[in-house]
Amino acid sequence: MSKHQVRPIKYSASLLSADFCRLGEVVREVESVGVDMLHIDIMDGRFVPNISFGPLVLRALRDGTSLLFDTHLMIVEPERYIEEFIEAGSQIVSVHVETCPHLHRTLQMIRSEGARPSVAINPSTPVSAIEPILTEVDQVLVMSVNPGFPAQEFIPGVLEKVRQLRLIREGRGFDFDIQIDGGINPETALNAVAAGVNVLVSGSSLLRKDKPLHEAFAALRTAAEAAL
Repeated sequence: MSKHQVRPIKYSASLLSADFCRLGEVVREVESVGVDMLHIDIMDGRFVPNISFGPLVLRALRDGTSLLFDTHLMIVEPERYIEEFIEAGSQIVSVHVETCPHLHRTLQMIRSEGARPSVAINPSTPVSAIEPILTEVDQVLVMSVNPGFPAQEFIPGVLEKVRQLRLIREGRGFDFDIQIDGGINPETALNAVAAGVNVLVSGSSLLRKDKPLHEAFAALRTAAEAAL
């Protein structure tokens, strides 16, 4: 049993690991097994090497699901596109501290446009880089891989940042969720939740070709809840 304050665990399925030929069908399947939200990685080929989705894909998927759209902007100058992604259906928007010289203003923009602001930090970025703006966010996204590619191996050292964030949240009475993204499977999920994570993003482990989705999700949920 963990000693820290217990929060309900939420599960987010990473669209980046889906079969792109059947995105709508995958989203419906994910919703049917009980996943809480859809994690949508937006990549621009500049902040990260690859290019992924744009607002048109979100609009196309939005009417077919009631899942929460958890949009992760792995892009430079995110403030230029925030309004468009929120209009397309994003309800949570994560921006990287590494790309936002005016982070406080960008987070306020997200909230003013009607979405929940979230700040993301890369594995090499310390918690101190975002500590001044933790009063402005509903979520902190801790990257447990270097962003840009699916199916990477979990970096265990990031769990120390999760512990730091949990202590700050509880010590100062803050109310943000702690999300983790990258290499999340039943084993790493258990360790992440034990450290203080309450929002798990899973991609390749969840949307596996060798195991039915409902079995993969059940294994993830069982492992995560064992840490509470």
